[in-house]
Amino acid sequence: MSSRTLPYSSKDVDYDNAKFRYRSPFKVATQAFSTNSIRHDCGRCGVGKFLMLLMIGGLTYLMVIHKSPGQLASRELIQDTTVGDVHHVKERIGKIGRFLRKPPRLPPQLSPDDIRNSSLNLNHNKQYDKSESKFRQNKVKEAFVHAWSGYRQYAFGYDELMPLSQKGVDGLGGLGATIIDSLDTAMIMGLDEIVSEAGTWIEKHLMERINTKGHVNLFETTIRILGGLLSAYHLGGGEHGTLSDSGISVKLKGVKSEVFLDAAKNLADHLLLAFTSSPTSIPFSDVVLNERSAHAAPDGLSSTSEVSTVQLEFNYLSKLSGDPRYGLVAMKVLEHFKTLPKVEGLVPIYISPYSGQFSGENIRLGSRGDSYYEYLIKVWIQQKNSRNNHLKYLYDMYMEAMKGVKHLLVRNSTPKGLVFIGELPYGSKGSFSPKMDHLACFLPGTLALGATKGLTKRKAVELSLLTAEDLENLSLAEDLAKTCFEMYSVTSTGLAPEIVYFNIEGNLEHGLDGGNKSSEYVNDIVIRHNDRHNLLRPETLESLFVLHRITEDPKYREWGWQIFLAFEKHTKVDSGGYSSLNDVTRVPTPKRDKMETFFMGETLKYLYLLFGDDDILPLDKFVFNSEAHPLPVI
Repeated sequence: MSSRTLPYSSKDVDYDNAKFRYRSPFKVATQAFSTNSIRHDCGRCGVGKFLMLLMIGGLTYLMVIHKSPGQLASRELIQDTTVGDVHHVKERIGKIGRFLRKPPRLPPQLSPDDIRNSSLNLNHNKQYDKSESKFRQNKVKEAFVHAWSGYRQYAFGYDELMPLSQKGVDGLGGLGATIIDSLDTAMIMGLDEIVSEAGTWIEKHLMERINTKGHVNLFETTIRILGGLLSAYHLGGGEHGTLSDSGISVKLKGVKSEVFLDAAKNLADHLLLAFTSSPTSIPFSDVVLNERSAHAAPDGLSSTSEVSTVQLEFNYLSKLSGDPRYGLVAMKVLEHFKTLPKVEGLVPIYISPYSGQFSGENIRLGSRGDSYYEYLIKVWIQQKNSRNNHLKYLYDMYMEAMKGVKHLLVRNSTPKGLVFIGELPYGSKGSFSPKMDHLACFLPGTLALGATKGLTKRKAVELSLLTAEDLENLSLAEDLAKTCFEMYSVTSTGLAPEIVYFNIEGNLEHGLDGGNKSSEYVNDIVIRHNDRHNLLRPETLESLFVLHRITEDPKYREWGWQIFLAFEKHTKVDSGGYSSLNDVTRVPTPKRDKMETFFMGETLKYLYLLFGDDDILPLDKFVFNSEAHPLPVI
């Protein structure tokens, strides 16, 4: 065995010291003496060799026991004379033990210069990471200001901006949706001027519009308008200040937070008609505000996701107002879903408010199905004190559904094996479709949230909170997040289409790739001509944000930054605002002349939080509704 010491290495610092101990000469001798080969040789040893070993042992003993008189005297001066002998015996025995015990070898030591340089490099890396993240956050904030400037100049008071035409359009009922959807994002970013502008408009105009406008969709109005008002109320200090839990300090100028709560109650009173007008627990899809009436969609059906994605908002309003009506009618929907037949926890995308039964067999996690699964776990998380009693059924329904997803909907693409979520357009007995909406990219974040309940993975492991199924779901979340990111990187613009298909064994399509021939997955992902548009959607960025918070893996920040740069390059309109795109596979790509409200309400918010500190809106204390409005855990 070589007697050389190991070279100094930074990785040695993490090794167990027990693996790097010097062996004492005495121990070497005794170990050598006890080996079979030596014992065999000693059978032939002469008396002289044996006496030599005894002499070495004796000298060693004397070296340990006998020290200089000065040392012995100095010890005797400080010991009590009546117990001195006992102490001396113990001290000598201790010396023998210390001699025989293997002295530990310390981890390799760096020279002072190396230590100083390593410390400087470590601090530099930390400072670089923090400064780089701050730089990126500021770029996202600049993008928000640019989007707001276009909206304020050309469409202020309208629901949405048409940035190319430089005008506004009311596509969501005329309640000024962009203003309300964007308000809490401005609060989070510390943009006090924009917060003041938005708050003043709400105070002056929203009440009147709620009372006089016409047709609105229950789902869209709840997640965008009601959710935005409730979040703004909370972040604006409506519950006696929120800095301690949200990490955000908001100073409202010229408007009080009660304005947001009053508007929320007025709006919810109108929206309640969708529930009370229905003959079952399933609400109608549409409300006419000025008539105070509600009705079903033209086909008589409601979307499964829409009726099951209002509970976070109505529950929180009941908590704030002290009026239980809001939460009770909303929760009756989920209680009713509990009684309905399912396919391994999965449900069709349509339900009838007249019969209370599902309609058709189409099962998917894209449009009309997505947020049903999202709200099962989020409503359970929101109601902290009820998780283990009367709301446990929500967690059970969520876990059953995720098992069904893994069994029936998860597949791998060909040839590179991307993990994706497909669809069952004709139910579990029909054929599988390798189609995946961008909307389904909410699922990685939801899976991660469901696994750790908002804690970091590291913390959840330390507390022994993760089951084998939790870890499996978290692993699936990371696989799906990669797939969602590749839906971006596979295109010529670096932006994802609305819908993709995946090549699978027995079902291959050619000539419909995303245009980026250098992508490793260019032959896995199929983008059909009608699906190539991009609406500035947030779902992938939502999942990257949640996964970065939970796994603390920096790659999610890098992926998010690449997506942001693509938005900046291809969707920014010089005169103000950002525009949806017609075809992400072409450069230059034609613009659609529409800036959806969720670009400022969700997409830029999740990007900003992705590059921010983890104590801002921590995921174990806040749940984000389906429109990215943070609401506190109750």
